[in-house]
Parts: sequence; C-alpha cells; structure tokens
Amino acid sequence: MKLITSRNNVLYREIRQLAGSAQARRKSARTILDGVHLCQAYLEYIGNPIFCVVNESSKNQPEIAEIFEASQVRGVSCIILRDFLYETVSQVEEGVGVLFVIEPPVYPVPEKMTQTAVLLDRIQDPGNLGSILRSASAAGIGDVFCSRGTAAAWSPRVLRAGMGAHFLVRIHENIDLEKLVDVSGVPVVAMVPTAKDRIYDFDLRQPLAWLFGHEGQGVSDTLQSKARVMLKIPHAGKQDSLNVAACAAVCFFEQLRQKAG
Repeated sequence: MKLITSRNNVLYREIRQLAGSAQARRKSARTILDGVHLCQAYLEYIGNPIFCVVNESSKNQPEIAEIFEASQVRGVSCIILRDFLYETVSQVEEGVGVLFVIEPPVYPVPEKMTQTAVLLDRIQDPGNLGSILRSASAAGIGDVFCSRGTAAAWSPRVLRAGMGAHFLVRIHENIDLEKLVDVSGVPVVAMVPTAKDRIYDFDLRQPLAWLFGHEGQGVSDTLQSKARVMLKIPHAGKQDSLNVAACAAVCFFEQLRQKAG
C-alpha cells in the first residue's frame, strides 16, 4: 500500500494521463475503471487490475474498503491518493473514491461469425456505444465487432455507460466489417430506416449478425449491399428514426422474445 501526496509523483502523473488522454490510453494499452460498480464487476468477471487507487478520505467506506482489501489479498498494487490529487483523476461527479488501472482484454477475432453477434459501423457517441454493449450483454450476445471510426470502447465514458457489460461480452475493435460480412456464417441483418421489411415479420430465432450504422449516416452503402437482409423498426409517431442504442435494444429483445415464444 502506497500513499501519494505530491503532484510530481511519477505514478500519479501516469494515472492522471490515463484518465484524461485517449492518446495515453492507446499508447500504454491501459485504461481507467472509475467507481465501485465497475471495479466490483472487474474483480468478479475478469481478475486482477494493475493498480487499485482510492481516495484517502473514502478508503474506510464499506464498499471501498471491501474492494481495497480484496485487491490487497490478490496481491494487487494498492495506492491511496490525497483528496486533492484524486479529484484531478476521477471523472465521476460525486464519485465515491475508487478506481482501477487495467489492461483491456483482447480476444482473438474469429475467422467467421457462427453465433449471434453485433456489428457497429462508425458509432461515434460514447453513450450510444456503452448502451449498445449493455443491451448486448443483457441479451446474451457474445461478440461485438467495432469498425474503424467507432468510438474507443474502453474509454472512461463508454465504460461508465456500459455499466460492466465490457466484462461480459467480447469486444473486437478496428475490424474490417466488409471482410467479416463477406465470410459470415450467419445472416447479416442491416438496420435501415428505409427498409421494406419489419423486424417483427422476420424469423429472428436463428443466429444472425445485427449491423448498426453511424448516428447520422447510417450503415454504409457498401455494407448494406453485402448484408443478406435489411430490416426496419416501424414507427407510429412523426419521429423519423430511433436513437441507434434504442434501436439495438429493440432488436436484441425482439430476438429474445421470438426465441422464447
């Protein structure tokens, strides 16, 4: 256990860079988990972080003390930051005072898809990406493939929106979706607002790959041409389209409904 009291401490400066700089996260292949829920989920589903960092004034709070003690028992390097230092690192408003430094897990990319999966074509909003991951996890989907141009899945904002889903699905980043679709072993379903067919009229009980596109531009024309099926969610009101994260949730749980029916 180490107490850090100075802004000039090398380890503190490294943690602060990870919290605030996407470039630092990419270069080091590390990221920050901020908050009790994410840290608990990581310990439960993944394993040991590189560092466990707590706020000095919060270290005796029951939830934080439990995480801190569990990390010590596992041999994790544990750090206490003075309050004024921790406040510059944590990005959670009114956070309770615990974060992990981790290396995001990297999974081998399958040669082709054989089970239900999610393909994300340039989804740029971190909140949307995190929500899609959370819905995919809740629906029991194992793999999420993110194209180049999609928001960094392991950024602090996406992690907070995902609420632990990152540790329950296999996330693959910077994927060439066109090549993946070309060799897919399951039907690829592109969600396109102008499609003729509705998701409710299509047999979703089979494994398939859900394809969702950029918030403004939608699925690229090339990917649309390669998809085996194009579907839409019908609307009753005047709103012309759903938020992509809401669309994904409707699709995943309509598939679950049909499987259960």
